[in-house]
Formats: sequence, C-alpha cells, structure tokens
Amino acid sequence: MTHDPAADSADPEVLAERAYLRTCREALRAMREDVLTTETTQGDAFVDKYNNAIIREARAERAEQLLDLPDVPLFFGRLDYPPGELEEYGLEGVRPGRDGRGEGERGDGGARDTLMYIGRRGVRDAGGTPLVVDWRAPMGTAFYQAGPKNPMRVRKRRRYGFDRNGELTAYEDEIIQGARDAGAPGASALLTAELERPRSGPMRDIVTTIQPEQDDIVRAPLDRTVCVQGAPGTGKTAVGLHRLAYLLYTDRERLKRGGTVIIGPNRSFLAYIRNVLPALGEVGVTQTTVEELLDPGGTGARREDDPTAARIKGDARMAEVIRRDLWSGVRPPAEDLVAEVGGRRWRLDRDDLAEILRECRESDVSYGAGRELLTQRIVTAVIRLMERSGKISDGRTRGTVRRCPAVKAAVAAMWPKADAAKLVLGLLTDPARLARAAGGLLDPAEQEAVLLPGRPRSVKSARWSLADLALINEAADLLERQSGLAHVVIDEAQDLSPMQCRAIARRAAGSCTVLGDLAQATGPAAPGDWATLLAHLGKPDGEIVELDRGYRVPAQIIDYAARLLPRIAPGLRTPASVRQSVDALQVTETAPAQLVASTVAACEKALVREGSVGLVAADADVPGLHAALADAGLPSAVLGGDEDAMEAERLVCVPASLVKGLEFETVVVAEPARIVRAEPRGLHRLYVVLTRAVSAMHIVHAEPLPEPLGEG
Repeated sequence: MTHDPAADSADPEVLAERAYLRTCREALRAMREDVLTTETTQGDAFVDKYNNAIIREARAERAEQLLDLPDVPLFFGRLDYPPGELEEYGLEGVRPGRDGRGEGERGDGGARDTLMYIGRRGVRDAGGTPLVVDWRAPMGTAFYQAGPKNPMRVRKRRRYGFDRNGELTAYEDEIIQGARDAGAPGASALLTAELERPRSGPMRDIVTTIQPEQDDIVRAPLDRTVCVQGAPGTGKTAVGLHRLAYLLYTDRERLKRGGTVIIGPNRSFLAYIRNVLPALGEVGVTQTTVEELLDPGGTGARREDDPTAARIKGDARMAEVIRRDLWSGVRPPAEDLVAEVGGRRWRLDRDDLAEILRECRESDVSYGAGRELLTQRIVTAVIRLMERSGKISDGRTRGTVRRCPAVKAAVAAMWPKADAAKLVLGLLTDPARLARAAGGLLDPAEQEAVLLPGRPRSVKSARWSLADLALINEAADLLERQSGLAHVVIDEAQDLSPMQCRAIARRAAGSCTVLGDLAQATGPAAPGDWATLLAHLGKPDGEIVELDRGYRVPAQIIDYAARLLPRIAPGLRTPASVRQSVDALQVTETAPAQLVASTVAACEKALVREGSVGLVAADADVPGLHAALADAGLPSAVLGGDEDAMEAERLVCVPASLVKGLEFETVVVAEPARIVRAEPRGLHRLYVVLTRAVSAMHIVHAEPLPEPLGEG
C-alpha cells in the first residue's frame, strides 16, 4: 500500500515520519560535534607527537564519515517487528521509534510493534538508543531478504519516497508476516520509481534498491574472493562498491591494517563512481587505474601497441621470458677473491664462492634481496678467514670488509645490479638477447612482434605502452617483492591481460571482488573466461556468480544489443530486464552528408528529456561532433580530458573507447559501423556502447548497420 502526500499534504503519518527524520538528523549532528570537540591529545604534546597525529587523523576521518548530506535520505526504510522478537538485541521496549514513545502499531496482547529504521549509517541519541540502524548491520539483511516465505521475524516492511531535496514525500507498506499470498511479492511502486528515476552526473549508491541476489554478493565474507559476471544494467559495479562498504563495516580493523584499493579502467570511470562510498559514510578508500598501478612512478603509457604486440606482451609467457633474462646475469665466479683488509690479503677460493652463490640462488628471496644475501655471506666468509688466523674482529670489521673493492667487484660480477625498466628495454630492443630468453616460449614471429619500434637506446627516450608497463612491473617485483593489500576491488576486469592480472595478484594478498562482463571484453589479451582470469589473479578458488537480471536498462535496448551475443559471447545467457519502455529505442537512417546534422538533431531532442545525455561515437569522430554541437548552440563536454565532464554539462561527448562502465539517461549513438571498424574487437565495443542507456537510445547511421543489428 502506497501513501502519497500529494493527495493529502497533511497526512499525519508522513508528517510524523518527517519529524522523526529531523530528530535523526539532529542526533547525527550531535554525534559529529561530539567527535570534533572531544579532547584526544595523550600525554606530553612533544613526546606523544606521533600518536597524537594518528589520533587526530582518525578523529577527522570519523567526523567526515558522520557528515550529513542534506539531499541524501538518512534512512530509507523501516522494519516493524511483533512484540518480543528483538529481545536478544537488547532493543525490546527501547524501540527505535519516532520520539521514543512507541507509536508502533499494536500487535498481540495490545503491545506495540518494535520499529527499526534502516539507513546509510547508524545514528544513536545521546543516551545510546539506536535511532537508525546501518544497512550493513546483521539486522539490515531482513530489509532486503525478508519475504512471505521467509519473514525473518518481520511483520511489515516500509519504504520511503523522497524528493530531490531529500524531503520525505511518501511511504509504502508491505505486509510480510501473514500475507494472504505467500508467493512472490508484487512490484513496489516506490522501488520502481527509484530504479527509473532520471539521473545525471556521477553514479549514486543503490542502497535503497538492492535486490536479494545482489545482497547475497554484498554480504559475502572477507575471506572469499567473488567474481561477478554481470550483464549490462545488473548493477555489478554498484554491488562491488557496496560489498566494499559492507566489508569496511564488518572488518574495519583488518582492512585498515591491510589496506584496500579500487582498480578501474581509467580516470573517467573512477570519477563516475567516486561519490558512491562517501554517500555510504566510507571515505579515504584509494581508487586507481590499471595504468597507475603498473606505473607508480607516473611515467605513463605514451604509445599504443598494435593488437598483435599487445596480445603477446600480455601473455603470461612473458613472465618467464623476463625471469630468464634477469637471472641469466647471475654467474659463478671466474677467479678467486682476494680481499685486502687490515694490511693483509685474504683469499676465497672460487669453488667456495660458487657454493655460496648456489646457496643464495636456492633461497626463496627476490633478486635484490639475494644480491644483499650474497654480499653478507661473502663478508662473513672473509671474516672467518681472518678469525682463523688469529685476527680479532669487532663491529667495525664487517663494514670494512663490505667496503673492500675486491668484495664489491666480486658481487658485481657474480650478481649484477639490475633495473626493471632497463631490463625490459634491453629485452625489447636486442633481438639476440630476446631470442635467448624466449627460446621455446615465443616463436620468431612473436619475438619480432614485441620488439620496440625505433629501438630506443635509453629509458628516457623510450615511449612505453600499457603492455610494456606490465612487463616493467613484473621485472620490478622480481627485484623487490611488493607488499599486499587486504582486499582489492577490480572493475571491468574482463579486459585485463594475464600480465596485468599478475601485477594485481602481487598486491592482492587477501581477497578480491572481481567485476565484469565477458561480452564487453575488448582487450586484445583478454583471457576469455573467468576461471583463467582468476587463476592469473592467484585466486583459482574464487566463486563465480552471474547476474543476468537488469534493473536499469529497458528490455527493448537490452534485447536489441543482445543480438550481438551469439557472435561475441555465445556461452553467456541472454540478459533479461525488469523494465519496459515503449519509446526506449529509435533507429534513424540518414544520408552520409546529413549524418552530423541528424546526430545533432538527435542530441537536441534527447535534451528535452530529463537526465544526462551521452553522445557516443568512434574516437576519431568525437572532435568533429563536439564542434558541430557547439555550432548548433548545444553546450557539451568531452569525456577524457576532464574528469568532471559528466558534472560539467548534461550533454557529454564520449569516445567509444571510454564509455565502458558508464551510464546515461539517454544515449545517442553515431554510426555504429565506424565504431566496429575502429578496433579488432569492434563488435564487443559496440555491445558496450549499446548498453549504456538507462531510459532511451537513439541510433543514427548512414552506413549499413552491422549484420546482427540490421536483421528485422
């Protein structure tokens, strides 16, 4: 039953709920003020300077978590429990209610129900009484999972409707216990309205609309790696972000000690999702791109490989090529070591040196640590020679021996210093060296394909590609092993190459949330199935979960895009959508000379609707279309150069290569055939483009549509 105050602005229940919302906001402000004003300095300000700085930082972070966002509802639902059901939680009789007087409906024996408000974060009054329960708390599960077949002790569920300013405007009640029909519940009008609400700018959280199958993924425990194969519109990105928010709630200390990171395909994507976690009260989570992860020094990818080179460089065989080349420089000594220390010469036989070298090689350490170990072992061997001859050594002797030129020269000859970038440069510019390292792994044609064009002579003059950066990262880890993180979220993971997966695996000491859609894989070295990708990530036991029910993209658009699936991903199920819209899809054929004008006209028409508009075209066509929009007096931003493009203008021009993971209320697609021709996996890219609209899509074309789309 839905109650809309538009029909009766004086609805006492709506007014009471508004009053309770104000009470909760006041309590939240008091909680934040308490954090900001509580004295946290410990002991002497100078002696405890480090500890005090940490405490102040934690206080500032907690205060930011408690910051009230006026346009974001503080609670979005309510659970009504029969009397006596929540005694184990210590809430019976306390009842989070509108003003503590217990206005819940009467249950058995005249007692009143216990009211439990569910929101984005927990709120308590000055006495510690819970006013709003965090959706991530164990009790929050019932809001998403309770139903007539499994009431989870809930008698009634209430949802709320809000306007754009965060004002409570409506509520809807659903009887859970004692419902006449114990089958599937009917569609919620408020839930449907929230799913279909026009949106613009960055992604919002979906905490009010999480579905049971999504909630199962969100609440998966920290020790489990979950891989979500999600069709367009199924909310896989939002589910992954909400899972991280849930884990930060349930395992905050473990994650704080171990660290977390979100890895996205590009900065435009990260800008699109950046507001989701803060809206849920989680701040300070690191977000990075694959390129930034591979290249922490910030050199950046300045060149694009051709598809063949990118595919071979991304292959896991390259890891062995690099390993072989690095360790091939470690060689037994050619002569004895004669170290002059303290006015005498001390000789180490080369056979003894070779034995020391063998022991160091067999130790499970990185290349850099092994070199240091070799130095220490040689120094120790020389000191033993000195002690056997009656020479007394002290703490300074080890340093003296270590600085001996002969010792340094022996270590350099046996275990040369190495630099990751120089190693990769040498491999990819010296055919003979590459042939030695790649023998039996890469055939001659593959070796020729990965050589750098122009054969740069120095690291400074080299123009690296993204695939090259993964090779350098591999070499860097062989030199010095990287530290791991407690949890890593990887979005658009279907495009990762095996070498990129290995780089992420080195950082993912704990579990992962892997998100993607194999049908949207456009990377030249993409593994092609989740089991293979998880193996490269070092998570072969990861659980693969498929989401194929869409909530945002209308069925007409999904069905149209799904015509491509038999060609690009025949093993995937055809996605379904719960939304229908009679005018969701429009296809306009025009003359070649009129393509730009027709596209501009389609954008102008799209702007009449509410929400964001994305004009998606082949990358090379975007500048011309952007200029044409300006000439027509239609302000637009271009995605790519400006991270805030989606907030700057309602109309955004989007290169097809950057549209993955984004969504717009209306999408105008210009010349699909040119998008397909722009890259080897063009049909996969087109599938991505055709699934970005959440209300309407208008395709404008002059060339014939790609065959699967031109049928019917």
